[in-house]
Amino acid sequence: MDWQKGERSQNVEIDSGRGGGFGGGRGLGLGGLIVLAILGWVFFKDPTALLEQGGQAGQGAPTGQVAQVDPQQRDFVSAILGSTEKTWGDLFAANGRQYADPKLDLFSGGVRTACGLASTAVGPFYCPGDEKIYLDLSFFQELKDRFGAAGDFARAYVIAHEVGHHVQKQLSVFDQVRQAREQGAPMEGADGLSVRQELQADCFAGVWANRSEQRLHWLQPGDVEEALNAASQIGDDTLQRQTQGAVVPDSFTHGTSAQRVKWFKAGLQSGQVSSCDTFAGAL
Repeated sequence: MDWQKGERSQNVEIDSGRGGGFGGGRGLGLGGLIVLAILGWVFFKDPTALLEQGGQAGQGAPTGQVAQVDPQQRDFVSAILGSTEKTWGDLFAANGRQYADPKLDLFSGGVRTACGLASTAVGPFYCPGDEKIYLDLSFFQELKDRFGAAGDFARAYVIAHEVGHHVQKQLSVFDQVRQAREQGAPMEGADGLSVRQELQADCFAGVWANRSEQRLHWLQPGDVEEALNAASQIGDDTLQRQTQGAVVPDSFTHGTSAQRVKWFKAGLQSGQVSSCDTFAGAL
């Protein structure tokens, strides 16, 4: 992937070690942190989709340290985020809407967000409360070592997926999911709202891949396979089989490996948001 062609974003922040917000959000107690640490092995976990949190984020000690970021890695993140800003800005404008760019916070160890405390173990995630993407760059090494998903385009897919959640926030998908949940629709399970929301973010990542390639011509042989491999490696069924030796569809939150590949390819092949309605019909 010739990622140097990407437009650079001005929205990448280096966390100071004091985290992204000491108040005004929903806090996590110790029990919540333990749950998040366990669920951190599930790729792309959004803590706000898993826990009902109450109260205010506390004014406690810093949860992390000043992130030490390699300049080339920061440049990579900036290039990928910048390309998503261009892609989604153009798509929203074509439909008479304005896209609000998210911030991307690079942290190390732990971070305070408007959604509460989070540690590196949670993995990359999007917090709708402050409209920020949170990423500890050490995750990219885990992506390679633990999930066997190496390569620049695999890493770009990670970022594009989380941006997909921001697009959902802009399109009021989070509000619609909350309303459906309040009306009794299940969050977890093979047909649950969480799976549908995550698969849509995969599809949106595919839309970005299609549109950015049309504009930048930056993909190289093997790049698409890198992203498809990453999607395949982090399906609920694959992860459950690896960690507990059995597949339990009732506890699915992100979709199977086949579903994640399917929906990423749907966006990649069409380049159209209309191809990403994971909330209608079978998955």
